[in-house]
Amino acid sequence: MSYATLPLLIERYGETLLLQVADRAVPPAGAIDSAIVDRVLADTDAVVDGYLAGRYVLPLAITPPLLADIAASIAIYKLHVYSPDQKIADEYRDAITSLGKIATGTIRLPVAGVEPAGTDASGVVVSDRPRDFTPDNLRGFV
Repeated sequence: MSYATLPLLIERYGETLLLQVADRAVPPAGAIDSAIVDRVLADTDAVVDGYLAGRYVLPLAITPPLLADIAASIAIYKLHVYSPDQKIADEYRDAITSLGKIATGTIRLPVAGVEPAGTDASGVVVSDRPRDFTPDNLRGFV
């Protein structure tokens, strides 16, 4: 399951921009190369999954809107061969920051029941030597 799709990218950024970054034929074919977009979307999914894997069970049953927005920002940035404009670079940086916050638990996704259960193996373990003075061997001293 892909977090972002080509129709989402077209809706968000417009077909003109996608033609500029995803039509790499020489001479330009005037069409979006879906193979390039699919490869970038797969790369984007790998980045998002890398951040989510420590906190959520993958694959997610549904794609939360926040993840679709983050994935779209990353994908359009990755589609640029050369330097993107400042807005796209800022959105990419914000998307990576948001993924970091999701990974640490600062931002929680509205996906019920997908966080891995704890192992109950964590916590404090204390090992101590046998006590020299116990109530039984101190009887009569007090």
